[in-house]
Amino acid sequence: MKKYKKIYVEITNSCNLKCDFCPPGKRNIQFMSPESFSRIADEIKQFTDYICLHVKGEPFLHKRLCDILDISYEKGFKINITTNGTLIRELHKKIIMKPALRQINFSLHACGDTLSGIRAEEYTKHILQFVKDALEKTGIIISLRLWNVDPIKGDHLKENRKKFELIEKEFQLSYKLEEKIIPGQGLKLAERLYLNYDYEFIWPDINDTYDNISGFCRGLRDHVGILSDGTVVPCCLDSEGIINLGNIFERKFSDIISSPRAKNIYCGFLSNKAVEILCRKCRFKEKFSNKKS
Repeated sequence: MKKYKKIYVEITNSCNLKCDFCPPGKRNIQFMSPESFSRIADEIKQFTDYICLHVKGEPFLHKRLCDILDISYEKGFKINITTNGTLIRELHKKIIMKPALRQINFSLHACGDTLSGIRAEEYTKHILQFVKDALEKTGIIISLRLWNVDPIKGDHLKENRKKFELIEKEFQLSYKLEEKIIPGQGLKLAERLYLNYDYEFIWPDINDTYDNISGFCRGLRDHVGILSDGTVVPCCLDSEGIINLGNIFERKFSDIISSPRAKNIYCGFLSNKAVEILCRKCRFKEKFSNKKS
């Protein structure tokens, strides 16, 4: 049995958007070379069968994404991608038949009424065209994400209603999404097609006034992250490499994840305790409190 359900490998930390929910990064912009990705794949192949090509950044920006997908297939990995979808029209035919692709998560909340001169309706239609094609021709799982429900008001944002209508029309749904969808829960729209509706996402910030030592995290339990420069982090939310466990280009991955610092984090969460400052600042861990299985 592999140790992790998935490992996040950030092939780039560059993004073509500046979304309100995603704070600007402080790291130097990098694009991981296929050669470096191949080296990482060899290091982690005994630990997982699934790679997610993101931590922060937009993976569709990578000029050699197809090469990375081919390497993944050759080495036996299944790939998950999370994307804002703005480049799907250009990549549609290039990636749709790549056998390594297992799942694509489209963050529809990345686009408001307009986006870099693109109308939200046009942007959504391009994504839905790809989705329909993928469902007909491949076994790719699709998740349409709308993580923009106001956590205080709990109301729907205006732009969601238009996207709901486009989805209803494209897939000929017999019901209104707004009447079915519940924040924090997913909705199966068709075979291998899901709509995930949730509250606005808050990235952990070491300077946040929020501070809670209690909670549980699945980092280092069922997943781990590798940033574009090779820095290994315990969780997919450590986008700045604050909890630097070591660099995979300098040390063996097996040594990094079994280091005293990594073990301390893991054992701390067994006691429902966040031992790292960034973990104390992370609100996401509260979702998993007392769920240690």
